[in-house]
Amino acid sequence: MQERSHPMNLDFRDLQARLDAVGYVAEESLAMALTLAVGLQRPLLLEGEAGVGKTEVARALSEVLDTRLIRLQCYEGLDATSALYEWNYRRQLLAIRAHEAEGLSGDALERHVFTEDYLLRRPLLEAISQETPPVLLIDEIDRADEEFEAYLLEVLADYRISIPELGTIEARSIPRVILTSNGTRALSDALRRRCLYAWIEFPDEAKELAILRARLPEVEAGLLRQAVAFVQSLRREDLEKKPGVAETLDWVRALTGLRLPALHDDPAAVQASLVCLLKTQADLAAVTPEVTARLVGRVA
Repeated sequence: MQERSHPMNLDFRDLQARLDAVGYVAEESLAMALTLAVGLQRPLLLEGEAGVGKTEVARALSEVLDTRLIRLQCYEGLDATSALYEWNYRRQLLAIRAHEAEGLSGDALERHVFTEDYLLRRPLLEAISQETPPVLLIDEIDRADEEFEAYLLEVLADYRISIPELGTIEARSIPRVILTSNGTRALSDALRRRCLYAWIEFPDEAKELAILRARLPEVEAGLLRQAVAFVQSLRREDLEKKPGVAETLDWVRALTGLRLPALHDDPAAVQASLVCLLKTQADLAAVTPEVTARLVGRVA
């Protein structure tokens, strides 16, 4: 494994500008956290409500660093096998049948089929096997079980993985690790101590407008301003799931496809298009045409 170094000559304002150039508008605090995470080679834990852009941070960082993004999507029941490696049993079986015909002994067969040629690398093993440090996104770690979280801590502590049939595999490079959490369960103190930390809020109006201008430069500025102001007001309503930036982007694309230059031009179309923003039946029922008209009235 490469020696751990701490290249602390990074400029967080430079990183902030480079993130902006790839379409991610980052607050200074987040740019600083990313800079320190890269410089100290420490994992960065990002928390915040669903839809605030936590996953997008990893994508943007991989673009800025011009390196591969490897994603481990966490879920209930995720185990080490799914995150680390599996053996390609079908190829092993075919090889065993072929070599049995050659008269190989059982020990020789075992030595032949339990090699890296038959190994299926899952995200954690894939990440530490790269010559160039990738960005490893461990998405929604709060959805994984506590047992997996404990195992993950071991991997992040020394970046080596033990495979009984092969021995210990050392990391070729230290990945840039970003973990995200939506707060569905409390994470352990041990994991929090291992990571740097940043909280991501929903963007304010100016930041969200900047994001939309960067991602949708072809859309007329007036419609962008109206859409952002509407979504900002919508988030202040009593909703089960507040729309995130991704939903705002989808909605503006829908409005553009509907050829709506302004929100007040076609109230019925605007109401119907809210399926891009609202993702539960309760929220769709709560945002009635009267509520929509009130919110449009604030931005028109």
